[in-house]
Amino acid sequence: MNYFILIILNLYFYSAFMVFSMIGIPILTVFVVLISLFVSKRFVMKRFRRAISWYGKGMTLIPFPFIKIKYEEQKKENPHEPYIFVCNHRAASDAFLMSVLPHEAVQVVNLWPFRIPVLGFFARSAGYLNIRRLSHELFLEKAAKLLEEKVSIIFFPEGTRSGDREIGNFHGAAFRLALHSKAAIAPLCISGNENMPPRGSWLMRPGTIRIRKLASIQWKDYKDMHVFALKNKVREIISNELALMEQ
Repeated sequence: MNYFILIILNLYFYSAFMVFSMIGIPILTVFVVLISLFVSKRFVMKRFRRAISWYGKGMTLIPFPFIKIKYEEQKKENPHEPYIFVCNHRAASDAFLMSVLPHEAVQVVNLWPFRIPVLGFFARSAGYLNIRRLSHELFLEKAAKLLEEKVSIIFFPEGTRSGDREIGNFHGAAFRLALHSKAAIAPLCISGNENMPPRGSWLMRPGTIRIRKLASIQWKDYKDMHVFALKNKVREIISNELALMEQ
């Protein structure tokens, strides 16, 4: 029975993914192109990022009810304020899961997402930050400008997905940006997605993914910390919360 469910889930998911992408991406592209003729660039960028979020939401809804996604907020906070989101990273699906956030946001990514046909174009057009191609100074400048425009920035500071429940060491870019910009840091815990799909495989498995946004850490709470201490503090907060979620 389990093998039958796996076959049905994967045949359905990848077929629906192809159809949804072939229909959804052109529609979203035309929508953004049309509004760009009549409104400011800032408004177009906002709609473009929202369009990407709609696409991501569609991707997360396709495997329901085989895969269920639950979003929780530990503390209700202003969705119009920008945050530096710091997330643990277990699976390739994490990027799509960010569509649950009620924020205009861009992600900090490595080279490979920009190499994906069509989706790479969308990522570049939406202002996603390629941390491998930007100098330290230019990265901070671009990221700080986005935060000033009230655009949140999403980091996966482990750099690569762990593939299991272990949480790796954090890189310091998110925390250097926080100290530079004075923006609030929002830890984000993702649980249950380590097999959706497993690392090194395309095979989706049924289950429930929980995404929990923790209370943000304000500038006044971390302004006296160095990058090393700050990143370890946030990593510990995420690790402890994941342990509670997965008891």
